[in-house]
Amino acid sequence: MKVPFLDFVRPYEELKEELDEAYFRFMRSAWYVLGKEVEAFEEEYANFCGVKHCVGVGNGLEALHLALRAYGIGQGDEVIVPSNTYIASWLAVSYAGAQPVPVEPDPRTFNLDPHRLEAAITPRTKAIMPVHLYGQPADLDPILQVARQHGLKVIEDNAQAQGARYQGRRTGSLGDAAGNSFYPGKNLGAFGEAGAVTTNDPELADRVRTLRNYGSKKKYYNEVKGYNSRLDELQAAFLRVKLKKLDEWNMRRREVAARYLAGMSGLNGLTLPFVPTRAEPVWHLFVIRHSQRDALQQRLAATGIGTLIHYPVPPHLSGAYADAGWKRGAFPVAEELADRVLSLPMGPHLSREQTGQVVDGMRHILESLAGKPPVPLEV
Repeated sequence: MKVPFLDFVRPYEELKEELDEAYFRFMRSAWYVLGKEVEAFEEEYANFCGVKHCVGVGNGLEALHLALRAYGIGQGDEVIVPSNTYIASWLAVSYAGAQPVPVEPDPRTFNLDPHRLEAAITPRTKAIMPVHLYGQPADLDPILQVARQHGLKVIEDNAQAQGARYQGRRTGSLGDAAGNSFYPGKNLGAFGEAGAVTTNDPELADRVRTLRNYGSKKKYYNEVKGYNSRLDELQAAFLRVKLKKLDEWNMRRREVAARYLAGMSGLNGLTLPFVPTRAEPVWHLFVIRHSQRDALQQRLAATGIGTLIHYPVPPHLSGAYADAGWKRGAFPVAEELADRVLSLPMGPHLSREQTGQVVDGMRHILESLAGKPPVPLEV
């Protein structure tokens, strides 16, 4: 039995009737840009996150970018970002004209380490962008405390954590604003590109609405130099269907994670995800760490188990930021993670048999790598 890293077929099959109806409702409306589907999704997702405002935009990168621009962050400014994240977090800062300033993660959670923030703040720092990486909330309370002491904005990168909770509150509602991605592989995934900004700041929401629509509130009257970054009406219709299932699907992900954690505990050389008591992750990814990651990935593939590496190249070592002059060794925690992390299959439609196959495969391969006979296990 093959275990794909990600399954796009079964989610559609489960919601086929509702998704098909959403499509036909959209087609019958004859309104394809910034219509009632977008308005309804914005209200529903704001309610889900526990915020007053949601502004649908083209994708998650643009959500972060437009939030930065709406706060007036640009040329000459600095924004603190995690050294360990997908490059979109950094690119949003660069697109705004500001400079990303990397800070290393907590090696237990892989999220931005609040204790390292003070040393990174300069007179040019304007914001902190924590990322809720892999679906686990970053430690926001101490981050917010530092930000308030220095008059900085906190813009959450909530691309991977729709529905997660920190101290009982939803991510996407914790900072001044948040960028949300609905890329197809996310926990709340569209069938194409889509994103949103969530916030309790009415002025910020108003500015983002203007910026996303060519800088215009009224057609042909352009107040500022804006962008074309509007949530697609059809994708909004689909997202409305999937939003109703999000909490249930996130619970299924937690069940998969629980089986993984129980079945792989104590395996030779394996570091499993650490979840602090303050966090309720939604397991967008289940990321392990091992010194022989590449050999492990190859052997899993040979047994039909799909995996991915998130992310093999830290942003500071990518060609995109070569002009900054960072060399290997500049951010050793991020570099070690890039060399050792591996994402196992994860999703709400992963069966008990499939998770059992992943656990059994991991046990056999790791015992083999250690030169010991495998111990059979039922999951």
